[in-house]
Amino acid sequence: MTTLTEYIGEPTIADGPAVWRIARESGELDVNSPYSYLLWFRDFAQTSAVARDEKGAPTGFTTGYRRPDRPDVLVIWQIAVAGADRGRGLAGAMLDHLTSRLRAQRDLHRLETTISPGNTASQQLFLSFAERHRAPLKRELLFPAELFPEAHEPEYLYRIGPLH
Repeated sequence: MTTLTEYIGEPTIADGPAVWRIARESGELDVNSPYSYLLWFRDFAQTSAVARDEKGAPTGFTTGYRRPDRPDVLVIWQIAVAGADRGRGLAGAMLDHLTSRLRAQRDLHRLETTISPGNTASQQLFLSFAERHRAPLKRELLFPAELFPEAHEPEYLYRIGPLH
């Protein structure tokens, strides 16, 4: 019997097109260009994760990077799961896998992400992550809506840590 985590690992450049489609179909994410996912997986594969089905096709992804001024902080840029695979805990499993992998490689003390007020699924995901890891969570406004050139909800910064 397989578990959710058996098929989670570092992405490759070849995962870019499938991940772009997952992001586009999520209905929640600001979708980047297909090129950006290729570039992301070239430069930030180590701080990202892809979940795969039994045939190796991506079913979910997490993109992240270490803050240049705070390398002990992992910023989660995007996280999404394909529609048919939602509701099984895959997003949480990817976050747990990624943070565990990075903590084993070198110091990782905090996690940050931004979430808009309307994205309740992401809010719950990161609240659950903080609870599972017994880490405090702080939330503050980072980017007010008026900073965006097009209609966009404000983005709140979620800071989780220290991680134990």
